[in-house]
Amino acid sequence: MKAQKRAEEPPWEVIDANRRLNILRATEAYRPPFEILRNYHLVDDGEEPEATVVVKAGATEVHEADTGVGPVDALANTLKKALKPAFPFIEDVRLVDFAARIHESHSGTKATVEVTVFLSDGMGVWKVSKLSRNINQASFHALTDGYEFAIVRRLGPGRGQGQAGGGCRRATGSKRRRGGN
Repeated sequence: MKAQKRAEEPPWEVIDANRRLNILRATEAYRPPFEILRNYHLVDDGEEPEATVVVKAGATEVHEADTGVGPVDALANTLKKALKPAFPFIEDVRLVDFAARIHESHSGTKATVEVTVFLSDGMGVWKVSKLSRNINQASFHALTDGYEFAIVRRLGPGRGQGQAGGGCRRATGSKRRRGGN
């Protein structure tokens, strides 16, 4: 069953998920719906990339792997597969656009990359941008935040959260930064 369309979000308006998540994360009451327990692992042989991730949603810890036509597709497929048991509607979320742009062009391949992903659940479109010196890492964090926003958008900021053990932690074990990219 699909959620009803929200009147304040016309289908042609792209929601700034970075901004909305940053505002939520600035409140003490916000608890993310899931936690990344260990960093993703990506094996890209140029033919069929494979990604693995360990996610905790509620009391359930899921170790999942999947493949894709490229590294970003493999990361997206793996995250969705890991989140689907707790949030079945995540299957409806699709990547609809992807852009990468380098900063500090004088740094060449060592430059910071900004990845922007546009996601849709069929009733709205939102974007998330992340920065990293590693394009796959920026993509992973953008997808993670994009799926977090999809869950919050669907369930509301007070439902489906607080299950992940008192706050979302990145794969490195350090607390997720509030604000910024």
